[in-house]
Amino acid sequence: MPPELNFGWTTPIGEVVLGATNADGGTRRVSYRIGGGTTLPFLEGQPSTPAPLIAFEICDNPSFWSPIVKEYCGDVTSNVNEWAKKADADYGADLVRLHLTSTKQRNFSDVASLGPVVEGVLLATSLPVIIEGSNEPKIDSEVYQKCGEAGQGERLLLGTAEAGKYRSIAAAALAYNHSIIAQSPIDINLAKQLNILLKEIGVQRDHIVIDPYTGALGYGFEYSYSAMERIRFSALKGDSDLAMPMICSAADTLTIKEVREAGAGLQDETAIQWELFTCLAAATAGAEILCVRHPGTIAPLRKALAGMKQPAHSAGVP
Repeated sequence: MPPELNFGWTTPIGEVVLGATNADGGTRRVSYRIGGGTTLPFLEGQPSTPAPLIAFEICDNPSFWSPIVKEYCGDVTSNVNEWAKKADADYGADLVRLHLTSTKQRNFSDVASLGPVVEGVLLATSLPVIIEGSNEPKIDSEVYQKCGEAGQGERLLLGTAEAGKYRSIAAAALAYNHSIIAQSPIDINLAKQLNILLKEIGVQRDHIVIDPYTGALGYGFEYSYSAMERIRFSALKGDSDLAMPMICSAADTLTIKEVREAGAGLQDETAIQWELFTCLAAATAGAEILCVRHPGTIAPLRKALAGMKQPAHSAGVP
C-alpha cells in the first residue's frame, strides 16, 4: 500500500477547453477540457488524472523543418493538408499543431495567404488545432488576426505570447474566443508575470495555457523540469496566477548532437527515444499537452503513459 501523501495542496488547476464540436458551434469531432488536476500525475493513492494529450506538429513550409522528420514522412510534408490528415488518421495524434513557418521567410508579407492555410488544415482534420503564428513583431498583429478569423468558432489554441509581445495575440484571442499559449524562459516568476499581464488586458484564466519552455533531455531539461514542478506546486497551493494547464514541446531534441550524428539506420530511433523520454519527464512534472514532431514517437509515448497510470503491482513492479 502506498504511503499517504500530504503536500498541503488545496487548489485545483484551472481548466481550458480546446476545440468546438457541432454542439458548441464548431466543426471538431471532439473537444478537450484540460487541467482540473488536484495533484501531480502518476502518484499512487492520489486522485486519478487523465493522461496528457499528444499533439503532432506540422508546418506549411518544410524548408524550416527537421530533415529527419522530412525524410521519414516523405512527400506528404510538402502538402500541409495531407500531412494534417495523416497526423489524425495514421499517426494517432490527439491534436494537430500547425506552425506557420512560411512567415519565417525574409521580408514575408503575404499575410492574406495564411487564412486559406489555416482553413485548409481545419478542413483536413477534425481534431482540435493549435496554431503557431509569426515570430516577427512587424506582422504579428495581422498574422494573428488572420489566424483567429480563419478559425472562428473552433476554439483554437494560439501561440505564442511572450513578455515582449503578447498584445497582438491577445487581441486575436479575445476577438474570436480562442485560447493562448503563454511562454516564459524557464522561470516561475516570469511565467506568473506574463499570466498577470494577459489577465490585465482581458484574457481570462480559462483561456491561458502555460509553456515553461522545454529544453532537450540532457541539454537543460533539468531546468525546465524544475520550473514546471515549481509552477505546479505553487498552483496547487493556491497561486491562481499559475493555476493553468501546461504545454511542452520536445522539438529541441531533434537538433542535438546525438540525434544529428546518429549512425546509419539509427537516426530515427534515436530521435524517437529522445522525444519520448523528454515528453515522459515533462508529463511527470504535470504537462497536460505533449508536442512531438516524429510520427514514430506517438505510439510508444501513448503506451508508456498508459503504463505509468497503472499501480506498481499491476505493472509488474515488486
